[in-house]
Amino acid sequence: MKTAKITLIACFAVLFGNSLVGAARKDNLPASFVDVSTLIPSAVYDMRYYTSNNFVGSPIDGYNAPKCILTKKAAEALLGVATDLGDFGLKLRIFDCYRPQMAVDHFERWALDLADTKRKAEQYPNVGKKDLFKDGYIASRSGHTRGSAVDLTIDGLDMGGKFDYFGEVSHTLYPKVKKNVKVNRLLLKVLMEKHGFRGYSKEWWHFTLIDEQYPKKYFNFVVE
Repeated sequence: MKTAKITLIACFAVLFGNSLVGAARKDNLPASFVDVSTLIPSAVYDMRYYTSNNFVGSPIDGYNAPKCILTKKAAEALLGVATDLGDFGLKLRIFDCYRPQMAVDHFERWALDLADTKRKAEQYPNVGKKDLFKDGYIASRSGHTRGSAVDLTIDGLDMGGKFDYFGEVSHTLYPKVKKNVKVNRLLLKVLMEKHGFRGYSKEWWHFTLIDEQYPKKYFNFVVE
């Protein structure tokens, strides 16, 4: 009987391949995703959407743990950035990685609730909440949900503005920041580009792997 069970399991493995292996993983992640802390333990994981310290002002749907999850390809590219920084005694501070679609939906509901402005003074003092969609700060789809986008900074360096601050000062090449801030933003940009990421001109902290593993697929598994 024991031999028969083993044979049956082997048959399923042949038929279903990676899907069976993925289902057996202890971390419950799809087979092509990893917990980045296992590759980059030196980084500071300041995962804002697990907490109330974000532009919404409350924990976001789909974040049941303060983890950075990325596709393997994106995580390995980010390891290259962390390694380069480590050579100079520097490290990454990471704010967000993979983002479930349910979290994006949470942002959308929040943006449509014009009465909820408790974080306006800190995160979007000069932008009307009704304009967040039009101005590109909120969208119904996010590259983060594909598992190859990351929001981050270089820990300890002044970037001249808060993460997720909605305004021109967050633009990567905003000309009115101090000289050292321009240098710090450029350092982050150059290192990320060296390892295959592209930035977003309106957010100095946002980068997406150019050669995405899933360029057209949006995921909705919980971060846990």
